[in-house]
Amino acid sequence: MAGIVGAMRRRPSEVDPATVDGLLEIAAGPERDLAFPVHRLAAQARVRPEELAAAIAAGIPPTAQFRRVGADGAYVNFQVDPVELVRATLDLALGRGERYGHFAPTGESVCVEHTSANPTGPFHIGRVRNAIIGDSLARALRAAGPGVTTQYYVDDMGRQSAMITWLWSRPPERWPEPVRAAVAGQGSADEKPDRRRGRPYPALSAQLKSDPATAESVAELVRRIEQGDPPPEHEAVAREVLGGMLASLGRLAITFDEFVWESQFVRDGSVARILERLRAAPHAAQEENGAWSIVATQYGLPKESDRVVVQRKDGTSLYVTRDLAYHLAKFSRFERVIDVLGQDHQLHARTLEALLAELGEPRRPTFVLYQDLTSPEGGRMSTRGGSAVWLDDLLDEARERARREVLQRRDDLGPAEVEAISEAVATGAIRYHVVRVAPEKPVKFRWEEALSFEGRSGPFVQYAYARASSVLRKGDAARPPYPFEPALLVGGEELALARVVSRLPRTVAYVARSAHVHALAGYAHELADQFNRFYHAVPVLAGGEARESRLALVAAVRQALGNALRLLGIAPLESM
Repeated sequence: MAGIVGAMRRRPSEVDPATVDGLLEIAAGPERDLAFPVHRLAAQARVRPEELAAAIAAGIPPTAQFRRVGADGAYVNFQVDPVELVRATLDLALGRGERYGHFAPTGESVCVEHTSANPTGPFHIGRVRNAIIGDSLARALRAAGPGVTTQYYVDDMGRQSAMITWLWSRPPERWPEPVRAAVAGQGSADEKPDRRRGRPYPALSAQLKSDPATAESVAELVRRIEQGDPPPEHEAVAREVLGGMLASLGRLAITFDEFVWESQFVRDGSVARILERLRAAPHAAQEENGAWSIVATQYGLPKESDRVVVQRKDGTSLYVTRDLAYHLAKFSRFERVIDVLGQDHQLHARTLEALLAELGEPRRPTFVLYQDLTSPEGGRMSTRGGSAVWLDDLLDEARERARREVLQRRDDLGPAEVEAISEAVATGAIRYHVVRVAPEKPVKFRWEEALSFEGRSGPFVQYAYARASSVLRKGDAARPPYPFEPALLVGGEELALARVVSRLPRTVAYVARSAHVHALAGYAHELADQFNRFYHAVPVLAGGEARESRLALVAAVRQALGNALRLLGIAPLESM
């Protein structure tokens, strides 16, 4: 890095170490381990990329670490000395242990808001992609050095929340007959509160479309809630439903640092102050019925959405107005704000950015937008429409499928071990199956892929970790120290494996910078796959003079793989 910076500073363009680090690419090949693309810097310097690459390469002499530096078109290629690569990689992985792939604190504060599903009933698996992406990103960010706070924004003021309160603030015999009929005989006294409370929600949603009186009753309740006069049951019911939802996420090792209730911004006057500012904004307009809106044509919103209502005619706020208050509160506490949102919230994200501009706020959140996750049977899920596959049911079925797989492979485990492994495999399978796909691509859940022990799956990666653990136990090397001689680990499979181990820190830094959490899942699979190649091609326990060094390499693999799994929220298993 220093050589590149020094060479660049002799050119008509300035570059700093952070820029170099951000541009360096892993480029494994017979003559290169790292590549530095110069396209962007060449454009800034107004020189041909090939000329700049050649000049940089000529200005960096070979060192003990880099046996060769050369130019290939618009790239500066670096070939790392194999012995030094193995030595440095194993020293770091074995020396840092569970901190391998983690960086020193940077002092930066980051807020990751994710999940934030309305407390109206159980999680369906379409919602869980948000939670898995957000939790994995927060883990990677923490490893990269920033201080991270995860937040769940609880919508306790919208129509959906009011519907649940409307139902449960009265005895079931006073519910509309179609709603009572839809849930008659279902459920039990001991079922989870999110399921019990949310069961009549789809039926009530359908009822509101054909029953103006009930719809108006719910609308009146929405107004009461905003005016600070909710029924006594309102908060209690929301918390009860939310508790059941969080219990489901807990099975996936997903937790939150803070819960931010939407109503707090109305109670503390934040929304009132923002409405006052919006009414005085450059493009504010009062509608004929007395409502206030922002004419947002200049912000590139769709034509049918370029007039953003921010205050209703009765003086009440809208979700986007309250969300604006929430984001200003986040900006006051955090240097970086990240929102994980479904693709169907893309217009809301653009609208929020337009309103921030109207207020003169220069900062913007980073939006991580993801596509739908569809059920095993296909189709988009909807809680209101009743076409949902509940997360708890998916987890239970995954555990049963995993149990059958474990019992086929192992007949020496006790019942408690079978249960623990089955639950870990099931939750790991679901987390990995979701996070392995880039957010901008849809995910279709397939059992045969998610629970495969052979493909690109969580069980495959967990099994590689368990295999590495088994090798170390058999070699009486379950604990450090792990002595090794780097020169004995530069053969084809050993060196290829060490190269992948070496890339964990860089992968973590990339995920933290780009929010591309699928890259970490890809890394874990590549390391597991490369380890399996090594395992089948290279004798370890019968490795002669290389035995101890190869055990050290296995220990480094196990450490890197375990750390990657933990960053993905997946349990590393000592045996499977």
